[in-house]
Amino acid sequence: MNARLAAGAAALLLTAVLTGCGPSDAGGSGGTPKPPSSDETTASPGASDSPTASPSPTATTKGIALPTDCRAILSEDVLSQLGDTPLNDAAFGPSGVGSDGTLTCIWADPRADTTRLVTTISKMNRGPALDMLNALVTNEGFACFTPDGGTRCEKTWQNEQYPVTDGRTLFWRDDVLIDTRYSNLAPSGYTSAIIAHLFD
Repeated sequence: MNARLAAGAAALLLTAVLTGCGPSDAGGSGGTPKPPSSDETTASPGASDSPTASPSPTATTKGIALPTDCRAILSEDVLSQLGDTPLNDAAFGPSGVGSDGTLTCIWADPRADTTRLVTTISKMNRGPALDMLNALVTNEGFACFTPDGGTRCEKTWQNEQYPVTDGRTLFWRDDVLIDTRYSNLAPSGYTSAIIAHLFD
């Protein structure tokens, strides 16, 4: 019963977060609750908000164009951390810009068993985004908060086969969803670099 109440409270909170979206310091630079990983995909420098922050009204959604270049969305620092990691190797299937404008970036070496980072940037309206993020909170134990004028949900876990950390980070704002899944490849500042490129 307590688990049901907690899940219901989390779902109601996320509803409020996506409806109001944004505490008063939503672009600040304080510490944030982060899972035990060195990856920025789980730790954004602009995420000082917590799920308990009170929501405030946001400006009208503005149209954001989806990016078309996987390198251009990252800072020089993040690119240097990725080093020689191959980008969009054909061994991993379709990547780059899809027919609907979605950008898929696959940073992975085909010779590696598990080390990879896959980001998909797509359009998603508030309703479907709300449903998906609520489901992640309720069913999979993701933590959500509201940095950088949007909503961010994340979770890390131990890889089932290798002694490495896997994880997933999602950021939604202005009908754009940044969805990153990773395993043993977590450059610091990754998600924040994409957010800055798209929204700043």
